[in-house]
Amino acid sequence: MNTNLNHQSKISVLFVCLGNICRSPLAEGVFRQIVEDQGLGDQFLIESAGTGSWHVGERPDGRAILVAQQHGINLDSRARQILEEDFSRFDYIIAMDRDNLRVLNKLKAEINSSTQITLLRSHDPDGSGEDEVPDPYYGGASGFENVYQLVKESCKGLLQQLRLA
Repeated sequence: MNTNLNHQSKISVLFVCLGNICRSPLAEGVFRQIVEDQGLGDQFLIESAGTGSWHVGERPDGRAILVAQQHGINLDSRARQILEEDFSRFDYIIAMDRDNLRVLNKLKAEINSSTQITLLRSHDPDGSGEDEVPDPYYGGASGFENVYQLVKESCKGLLQQLRLA
């Protein structure tokens, strides 16, 4: 697995939630911004996907777009469902919650992949024992701000761990 930031091939990271319109596109945008702010944009391939197919082709939820914009981040992805080939394309697949982690680990076992799958919050140095990014879909705007803050801290930790690997 490629974790050396000086290596010529890119480190590939795929963020995954249920529908790929709230949490995972927000994580994709936040992580991309953090990576670019560190001058490492050319060393990473960063995408997002969902375990479900309900929103394929759609833009992220308007509330996710708004909270991202409020923090200077552009979300330009389109929802897609995770594919078998993602398990060979990506070095790291990062799940937002335990349900999606279970689905991803089941798919990984079925295709005998060596891709590393973790929960995003496991990379938050101040995670205070919580391991999931809550789904803000059925809540209000404040839930999206909360998710942004959780994602931001976890993405900072993820990049730090990748730089130390």
